[in-house]
Amino acid sequence: MRPGDLLMLAAIFAIMYFLLIRPQQKKLKDHQAMVKALRRGDQVVTQGGLIGKVTKVKEDNELELELAQGVKVRVVQSTISQVLSKTEPAEG
Repeated sequence: MRPGDLLMLAAIFAIMYFLLIRPQQKKLKDHQAMVKALRRGDQVVTQGGLIGKVTKVKEDNELELELAQGVKVRVVQSTISQVLSKTEPAEG
């Protein structure tokens, strides 16, 4: 193997890291932070496309969503894809 080949291989790895691996790690970190910040009253969208309001945040990585008046479902926290509206934290 020539020194130029090794340099080319290192350059390809660096490009792959900065264009593919690093952005995915940042996106995953942002998603985990969003899921940890969920609280009662937030309106969210699941990966399945369901829109609901968080009624309960459970200890075991689970949420209870209210989809309509009186219709509640349990979902895994990591399946939340987007937060539409946040509730304001209670003062005091």
